[in-house]
Amino acid sequence: MPGKNIHVLPRENGWAIELEGSAGSFQMYTSQEEAIAAGTEKAKQDKVELLIHGRDGQIRERNSFGNDPRDIKG
Repeated sequence: MPGKNIHVLPRENGWAIELEGSAGSFQMYTSQEEAIAAGTEKAKQDKVELLIHGRDGQIRERNSFGNDPRDIKG
């Protein structure tokens, strides 16, 4: 069973990383950079996609770690 994708999301008190489909289960960080770094490590370990949301909540960046359907550069 593949792992769940990881989202970096804005929160009232900072930034959070959250596993897809597990609302309410997240880790808080004071800066987006810290949350991205932690999310990246977890996504690499779990071989899943990291989705980075902007302050407006919209996805602004996606990074895949080991779950690419085909061999592409980038």
